[in-house]
Amino acid sequence: MKNLLKINLMSLLVLVFCTTGFAQDKQDKHQRMSREQLAEKQAKHIAQELAFDETTTQQFVETFCAYQQEVWALGPRQKAEPTNDEEAEQAIKERFERSQQILDLREKYYGEYSKFLTQSQIQQVYKLERKMGDHLKQHRGHGKPHGPRQPHRPHFEPED
Repeated sequence: MKNLLKINLMSLLVLVFCTTGFAQDKQDKHQRMSREQLAEKQAKHIAQELAFDETTTQQFVETFCAYQQEVWALGPRQKAEPTNDEEAEQAIKERFERSQQILDLREKYYGEYSKFLTQSQIQQVYKLERKMGDHLKQHRGHGKPHGPRQPHRPHFEPED
């Protein structure tokens, strides 16, 4: 009887330790990637989709990640809503400035991509990059809703 109790107790302890370890592994897998890791994963995905060779893939990943680093260095977009015309004007001018900075970076990295990619490959890179950006926005809840948009139908109460 004592042996049976010991065996059951040992089995229970092993089960508890295994379950805890499994839960920790599962939690580790669901942690968010850093921006750098995400950029590298995106670059590798694009390279795979476009069937780049190993050398081109390496060049592309390095260049794509460098571009992302420079975009992040510009800082976050303005989120606060302006409360008066003066703030609105300032916000618009800041948006124009940021857009110009991003355009300048895109032109700079277009030149870098042109050193090792064809023009059609660059066009495909931009298309895939945009597609992945839209997907991430939807995943985070910032983009367009999934599926066709339903028209707004106001709810009317019948009059008695």
